[in-house]
Amino acid sequence: MYKYHYETGGFVSAGSEAVFDELDQHERLSAHMMQSSQMMAGGAMALKLDHGKGRRIGSLMSLQGQVLGVPIGVEQMVIDHTPPQQKIWETVGEPRLLVIGRYTMGFTVVPRPGGSMLTVFFDYDLPTGGWKIVGLLLGRFYARWCATNIVSGIVNRFV
Repeated sequence: MYKYHYETGGFVSAGSEAVFDELDQHERLSAHMMQSSQMMAGGAMALKLDHGKGRRIGSLMSLQGQVLGVPIGVEQMVIDHTPPQQKIWETVGEPRLLVIGRYTMGFTVVPRPGGSMLTVFFDYDLPTGGWKIVGLLLGRFYARWCATNIVSGIVNRFV
């Protein structure tokens, strides 16, 4: 469905239920987007959750902000919520992003002796219009940054 794919993973020193519960809080998943950073060119995004708080199928989550003075935003909907194994969400409509376009993102948690194996994936298309060139140059870098931040954040949380 999407042209580009990135995934990464890591071992987490916690049971699958605890890992899933931490990741099922979308504000933790999006924390790297809500802080000013070099990758966000000094910008940051604000997260808005519906009454489902991103914790059930059909729940809506949106991120809005600015990068280099350009308004950006995306609305996402949870399409799979299978505690404590998997959660998947995808864009709704056409996102206003600079380096990626529509996407599906998610994670799986598999129990292992002494903890869990976490895998985060990012399937995406390039942005539309004039931003497509930027997406070709930076899309994979962004996907890696986003997925890696999620994995390292949860790994470090349970150290």
